[in-house]
Amino acid sequence: MSDAVAATSTTEKLTTADGKPLKAALARSQARNRRRAFYLVMPLLLFVVVTFLIPIGQMLSMSVTNTGFYSWKDRDTGETVPLMVELREWFDANPAGTEPDEAAYAALRAGLAHARETKSIGQIGTRINYEVSGTRSMFTSTARKAERMEPPFKEAILDADDEWADPKLWAAMRNASKSVTLDFYLAALDRTRDADGNIVKVEEERAVYVLLFQRTLILSALITFLTLVLGFPIAHLLATLPLSKSNLLMIFVLLPFWTSLLVRTTSWIVLLQSQGVVNDIGVAAGLIADENRIQMIYNQTGTIIAMTHILLPFMVLPLYSVMRPIDPSYVRAARSLGATSWTAFRRVYMPQTVPGIGAGGLLVFILAVGYYITPALVGGSSGQLISNLIAFHMQKSLNWSLAAALASLLLAGVLLLYWLYDRLVGIDNLKLG
Repeated sequence: MSDAVAATSTTEKLTTADGKPLKAALARSQARNRRRAFYLVMPLLLFVVVTFLIPIGQMLSMSVTNTGFYSWKDRDTGETVPLMVELREWFDANPAGTEPDEAAYAALRAGLAHARETKSIGQIGTRINYEVSGTRSMFTSTARKAERMEPPFKEAILDADDEWADPKLWAAMRNASKSVTLDFYLAALDRTRDADGNIVKVEEERAVYVLLFQRTLILSALITFLTLVLGFPIAHLLATLPLSKSNLLMIFVLLPFWTSLLVRTTSWIVLLQSQGVVNDIGVAAGLIADENRIQMIYNQTGTIIAMTHILLPFMVLPLYSVMRPIDPSYVRAARSLGATSWTAFRRVYMPQTVPGIGAGGLLVFILAVGYYITPALVGGSSGQLISNLIAFHMQKSLNWSLAAALASLLLAGVLLLYWLYDRLVGIDNLKLG
């Protein structure tokens, strides 16, 4: 014990050439090295924050924020203008399911007049139209008359359009009057709120999102399996062939990366359509009759074939990176000890390729669930994935909040898959190169 104390005191007395304590000098040197390392990675960190974290944060914020009905951004001043203030106060004072009275209709009339004055009535009507179809025109037409309406306002508004008495419409306005809401996530799961505020399933003809999520997961899993079946022997050949031949094969594997994705997808349209190359060869060979040509495009078959081809290199390369270092003598040793070729492959070679299989499978699956261009071109109505519907809401319906909710659920599914992979296989075993 005394020797340790003496050693410690001796260390504390050591100094540098300029007389400073050695311990303090070492601490300053380590801090300086940490700062240098941080400055080196700062550009990459800023890039990740700006291009990845901030957009994801905005997406998550948009998925729970009511826009249009709750507030409106004035185009001239850039200020956020509160809308339907009187109607929101009535909703706050009365529980869900309360039948709207004269005070409610008076608040509605004031809100419509204000919205028309601020030129935001179209945005408000569009927001309600997300939940109750056909209401946008009703909002705009009634707003034009709102300024001239006189009490009793309930009678005046119902005279303008008797659809204003619909409880579903009032329930939708109540939901839209909240600044923060989870209703977009309910819509993304084919759920909605009834007039009493209870969560219920939407009508069967409107229940499309859960089906698309299921289709996306099933097709992505199938495409991942097909790329594994096709990519495993290719990667094995790359790893075992002589260098001259494996380099040539590697060129063929990488060749799709040198071709535009749009060109590759449209090429499959030429090959798979009813009057395409594949059907023509089948008819010429007598395999199928001319009147029985196979429909392989604008359906799930076209999506599976095209996406399997496009994503195949993403499975081959991780497998190759794992197979290349495997020593062939392991399999030869197993066979020399009496194992069959299948047993040697299954018990010696295959376990060593698991990190590559996991990495390739995870990479292909994550890419497949978010693919957009290929299903849009070759998938038709039955081959569309959830990404196509997200794009539709971003570009056509302009329901960005619902698109953000759908994208958030897709992101949550990918993160869950990543977590499961870490628990079952271990993220430390992930090898991409």
